[in-house]
Amino acid sequence: MPRFAANLSLLFTDRPFLDRFEAAARAGFDAVECQFPYEWPAEVVAERLHAHGLSMVLHNLPAGDWSAGDRGIACHPDRVNEFQQGVGQALHYARALGVPRLNCLAGTVPPGVSLERARATFVANLRFAAKALAAHGITLLTEPINTFDIPGFFLHRTDQALEILDEVGEPNVRLQYDIYHAQRMEGELAATLQRCLPRIGHIQLADNPGRHEPGSGEIRFDFLLSRLDGWGYGGHVGCEYRPANGGPGGTEAGLGWMAAFKQLN
Repeated sequence: MPRFAANLSLLFTDRPFLDRFEAAARAGFDAVECQFPYEWPAEVVAERLHAHGLSMVLHNLPAGDWSAGDRGIACHPDRVNEFQQGVGQALHYARALGVPRLNCLAGTVPPGVSLERARATFVANLRFAAKALAAHGITLLTEPINTFDIPGFFLHRTDQALEILDEVGEPNVRLQYDIYHAQRMEGELAATLQRCLPRIGHIQLADNPGRHEPGSGEIRFDFLLSRLDGWGYGGHVGCEYRPANGGPGGTEAGLGWMAAFKQLN
């Protein structure tokens, strides 16, 4: 049975971020993840985790100025110092919160930067981050993102990501496989998951179209999720979707998919 983690950046958004921990626990989650915890002091987030018996299994490295349109800076040649400072900030939070893995968003290719230079910058930054995290027993992930949602995103296919991880050459770097992004870019979900599972450090889900909860779209999550145990996946599956019901209580109203899956498995 896969273990599910509530993504608190997209779920329970009808309440302030720090109140979402209690909501996740009440909904039956024992693990959470988020995109960026940096607006809140690490000790405050840690207290919420402890108070509600939750573990945080993932968050991202700082990704630049999100409100200004940044979607990661790891492939930006002129922002290497900023990236390296962000690794230190992420490590501070990960150690305070007991987070075992951090995700690195490559970002969009900057204007005037060749794909070759963006790739070289990305590889060097991943290598730097991996070595920094390894000293604390933390896994570094990187995630392909579909180019329909984020045009120009550098890392957008599974095999591209695996080639880059080979070039990085650090043992604690793995793939973050987001089922929604993979469906939009390449399909072949079951075959790719089974083939790549030894190199996958974390899985996330959302249905397509709409990036809503499982059962709202075209993906057969009952088929995929029921096979993860047999394929040997022992990690969490992050629920990084936007509830189809965006109003108050929308997250809870859309959790029937998880209850039904647990009953059948």
